[in-house]
Amino acid sequence: MDIRRRNNVNVTGPEDAPVLLLAHGFGCDQNMWRLVVPALAKRYRVVLFDYVGSGGSDLAAWSEERYSSLQGYAADVVDVCEELDLRQAVFVGHSVSAMVGVLAAQAAPERIGALVMVTPSPCYIDDEGYRGGFSTEDIDELLASLEANYLGWSSAMAPVIMGNPERPELGQELTNSFCATDPDIARVFARTTFLTDSREDLEGVSVPTLVLECEQDAIAPREVGAYVHGAIPGSRLVTLDATGHCPQLSAPEATTGAILGFLESLK
Repeated sequence: MDIRRRNNVNVTGPEDAPVLLLAHGFGCDQNMWRLVVPALAKRYRVVLFDYVGSGGSDLAAWSEERYSSLQGYAADVVDVCEELDLRQAVFVGHSVSAMVGVLAAQAAPERIGALVMVTPSPCYIDDEGYRGGFSTEDIDELLASLEANYLGWSSAMAPVIMGNPERPELGQELTNSFCATDPDIARVFARTTFLTDSREDLEGVSVPTLVLECEQDAIAPREVGAYVHGAIPGSRLVTLDATGHCPQLSAPEATTGAILGFLESLK
């Protein structure tokens, strides 16, 4: 199988530089990184890809069985790493991809040497002693609405996820991205995203890790960032002066600065 074509792999930046592997979240594709790539690619080799079922990937390669688990998305990451023979790459994962990166690093520790978790959440549902931001009923309603009318759900939810109502063009961009995703594929990815509890996986993270959160985030409140930081020994927590769940779009300079600062600390 042609992994580069299957996952729409694109590479930019100096050939001999350390590698950054950028992974998008639910309903998105690699285009969501476009505002941070130019600065990152000045110093690093940047690898971009789409999960199967997203963006410019080969939709014929998608299967509900594989992508009903975060392990399926982690397998995509490992496949890309092996195809490009990446060693000790820094995995930058947005939203649910932050946890996909944790799984990929566990599956192929020689491939991933550090993690950058952008607005991560290991569990979206509140639990005793844990605030994920949503009740079980909230998530059930969210998924029922998505499955009943995906385009309508996208138009309503994307601006909430993006935040920054004074910049409606950002919410519209996320809406367009959601609406470009096949509804049946989005249904599976959404259930995988919002119903998975990955808290125990954090305990096994042993690579240098940066946790990036925003001052205000309707999807991953700051209690979640504090939890992830506390669960990963030696991790660094940075709170961006930004609003919403997608700081790579709403605050690209701050996001880039935090990532570059972390990378410098690894040298």
